[in-house]
Amino acid sequence: MKLASLRDGTRDGKLVVVSKDVTRCCAADNIAPTLQAALDDWDNLAPRLEALYRDVEHQTVPCERFHERDALSPLPRAYQWADGSAYINHIELVRQARGAKVPESFYHDPLMYQGGSDGFLAPRQDIPLGDVAWGCDMEGEIACVTGDVPMGATSAEALGHIRLLMLVNDVSLRGLIPAELEKGFGFFQSKPASAFSPVAVTPDELGDAWADGVIHLPLKVDLNGQPFGRANAGVDATFSLADLVAHVARTRTLGAGSIIGSGTVSNKGEDGGPGRPVAEGGLGYSCIAEIRMIETIRDGAPRTPFMQPGDRVAIWMDDAQGHSIFGKIEQTVVAA
Repeated sequence: MKLASLRDGTRDGKLVVVSKDVTRCCAADNIAPTLQAALDDWDNLAPRLEALYRDVEHQTVPCERFHERDALSPLPRAYQWADGSAYINHIELVRQARGAKVPESFYHDPLMYQGGSDGFLAPRQDIPLGDVAWGCDMEGEIACVTGDVPMGATSAEALGHIRLLMLVNDVSLRGLIPAELEKGFGFFQSKPASAFSPVAVTPDELGDAWADGVIHLPLKVDLNGQPFGRANAGVDATFSLADLVAHVARTRTLGAGSIIGSGTVSNKGEDGGPGRPVAEGGLGYSCIAEIRMIETIRDGAPRTPFMQPGDRVAIWMDDAQGHSIFGKIEQTVVAA
């Protein structure tokens, strides 16, 4: 099934069930007022939401037009948001550009950071930028929402606790990252509010494209209306979403509604190298930092600028028939 949270003047929005083609929706607040409330009692409420989803598909209940611009992030705020490094190619590029090797441990022990989750941007909300020198970048990623996960859960066990899947624009301020990392406490100011796709879906919605905790479809990223990234999320994934959930659960329990991200979706080139831009026949990149790293490796200096006020980013994913699965993140950078 597909779920969304519509603006209603509250912090958490109103839960709606969305049609498979992401064009219609039906209020579900008689079942659960918010998505978090549904996740808190998932075993009891999910069957009722699934029944409503079938009714929406069969058009046997009153529906209204689903406008993605009216959607908040499915969880407008969450108890936890942790982002990982499933695609090591991304880490390799960043480190190669500055002449550093990737530690061997990164290939079996995921790199993760804990981001702010008290308020996410809506999928069509502007990205406020206080200073262009901060180096505003988008990062196209996959994210999952968990149920309650016990401490010590294995990857196989964690897979069964994944309730929903979403896309995310993990906004990053690249100009602030080096100084923060030098302090040894990781990202903070360099990771402002993220935005998630208009719709969250249960894994079964993806059919065969969901396998072993990975979505095997291209993640599409456009920058200023031009194709920028078409990396396949099912290729070059060192870790699955289940692996990342298990990593977080190693030392703690996860509460229902925790969000775990994949990190930037990134593919190697056909020759095993860093890949090529979409304009040159490659799969492109899911963030600006990667193409800047490749320019640095190839030319000695980056040429592609980070995002500035007026720049637009779009992130979405289509199924094998070309139909949108999650709706589309569309954001414009504005001066704050």
